[in-house]
Amino acid sequence: MKCIKLFSLSIVLLFVSKVAAQEFKLGKVSIAELEQKVHPKDSSAAAAILYKKGKTRIEYDINDGFVTLTEVETRIKIYKKEGYDWANQKVWYYNVPNLSEKVSFTDAVTYNLVDGKIEKTKLKSEGTFDEVLNKFRGQKKITMPNVKEGSVIEFRYVIRSPSDRIIREWNFQSSIPVNYSEFATYVPEYYVFNSRQKGYVFPKITTEKNQRSIIFTSKERSGGGWTASQTTFSNEKVDYFETKTTYLAIDFPAIKNEAYVNNIDNYVSSIQHELSMTKYPNSTMKMYSADWSSVVKTIYEYEDFGPELNKTGYFEDDLKTILAGKNTPEEKILVILNHVKSTVKWNDYTGYTCDNGVKKAYKEKTGNIADINLMLTAMLRYAGLTANPVLVSTRANGISFFPNRNAFDYVIAAVETPQGNVLLDASDKFSTPNVLPLRTLNWNGRLIRKDGSSEEVDLMPKKPSLDNVSISYEVDSEGKVGGKVRRQCTDFNAMVFRDKFQSLKEDAYLEKLENENNKIEISEYSRTNEKEILLPTIEVFSFKGDNLTETIGGKIYLNPMLFFTNTENSFKQETREYPIDFSYPFTDKYNITIKIPEGFVVETLPTPAFIAMEDNLGAFKFNIVANGNFLQLAISHQINEAIVSAEKYEMLKDYYKAMVAKETEKIVLKRI
Repeated sequence: MKCIKLFSLSIVLLFVSKVAAQEFKLGKVSIAELEQKVHPKDSSAAAAILYKKGKTRIEYDINDGFVTLTEVETRIKIYKKEGYDWANQKVWYYNVPNLSEKVSFTDAVTYNLVDGKIEKTKLKSEGTFDEVLNKFRGQKKITMPNVKEGSVIEFRYVIRSPSDRIIREWNFQSSIPVNYSEFATYVPEYYVFNSRQKGYVFPKITTEKNQRSIIFTSKERSGGGWTASQTTFSNEKVDYFETKTTYLAIDFPAIKNEAYVNNIDNYVSSIQHELSMTKYPNSTMKMYSADWSSVVKTIYEYEDFGPELNKTGYFEDDLKTILAGKNTPEEKILVILNHVKSTVKWNDYTGYTCDNGVKKAYKEKTGNIADINLMLTAMLRYAGLTANPVLVSTRANGISFFPNRNAFDYVIAAVETPQGNVLLDASDKFSTPNVLPLRTLNWNGRLIRKDGSSEEVDLMPKKPSLDNVSISYEVDSEGKVGGKVRRQCTDFNAMVFRDKFQSLKEDAYLEKLENENNKIEISEYSRTNEKEILLPTIEVFSFKGDNLTETIGGKIYLNPMLFFTNTENSFKQETREYPIDFSYPFTDKYNITIKIPEGFVVETLPTPAFIAMEDNLGAFKFNIVANGNFLQLAISHQINEAIVSAEKYEMLKDYYKAMVAKETEKIVLKRI
């Protein structure tokens, strides 16, 4: 058996070495690649990355010192029309003072097979675009020409960065299969980078050291006065070691997005680098992000972070007024939170460092996330509360897996109390204490205290948000339904409702509600507590519907939950590698009263059911009682954990399957 295992391993290694030895070059597209109709290992793929090779080199420039050059070349096969989007490529770049990067595309060609011959179409200048993403970043885009089903596209781009401290993340996986992906870094001995892999499949890694040299040229001018001046040049050679690290991935599958994943990029196979230390010749060693303590210390010492927390003069008079008569921590927290929310508007920029600075943001009534929430923290401290900033990585930014300054892109405030931390964000007008905007609910944050110490903070809610629905309706002899709904939402459910409603006018909202619910007709609509954000939202409306039942052979078939019925299991994958992220725990309750028409009786009634998952993960209850011409239902569905591990996926999938099956059971009414 041992011999068989060794023999198998040797075959695998031989295969990898053969693939790795293949020559991938731009311009060498084969007829076989163009003739291929489907991906050999994923017939559903709309496109595939045939190969992607990149290298990042930190090298010396005679004018700018050490700079970073990243070169990438890519070949992509388009199988289906759904893959046409891959003809649009984009690369972001920093565009700020002292960090102005340059991106250039070259060798961009589309290949098609026409009458058995390869036809090339080169990218022209009108297919290249430059756009501003925000005040910090721009983006270079290309749109490949003449793309069809069966096309192969390839291109090359170079990123030149004046910084010698940034190695960009490299993804080995994508939403389409990746046949070959290779990434190499070339790092001089003066730099130490921490590298971290994420994902569920990993590349092969090799390293080697090579000697390199830098030639410094200096000039001196001598003479002058009564004698002719002379300029002499001298060269100084400096030798150093460079470490080359190569990451090789072969035949990596497409990563599939699934239900309840906060950000699929968290689970893509990739390699990330963060500068840990520099040690230049004749200089002392400088540490950066070796651990969370050094990361926090570095961030806190930024002039647009820590010092901003010490500024108070700009708000003191206003705060004395609003704090008058407020004695308890709860009163102080609420009045200060509301003051910041009503005074300073978020300009839609994230970041944990101030843009305008707290004083200017307060005066001009607008600022980025750091301007707003560092200001909030400073005010809470001024009021005598133990308040500290908490560094956060938003869902869009991904989970902060390892110590690095780029792990965070947001900051909130926390007030320490005997009952635990009260988390606050003044950028969202619908947020309340411990009810943060959904963008911030991303596992853990990092709290920083005045003394430089820090600790991990759990950002995920523990208290369930409620959605209580009461429905009373009657069915007539033709199967038409009319009734009334009252819906009450608390905490995160209420915040989501308010956020959804603010972006729509009432007429547009009601039209959408009618269309999404079998074309019902809504009347007598009202909302309560729309602006009283500490109270639950309440929504009440009457409805009529002609399409809410089926009449077959004189019998009426009715889904008792009507348009609130869960008709589909969100969990369809056989297996799952990623955690299930519900954002927050929740409890949905339905109390339903149904009046059946005169001249009808119940022929079939769903049976009561109770489904409970292990470890108190959640439970579903369904109970129905007949009482004369009335049916009374009580239904509840609760999930008690915001994040569920992948190990519990099978149990959760079966739970949802059973719940959907029960909710879609129909009541059958027949004529007497």
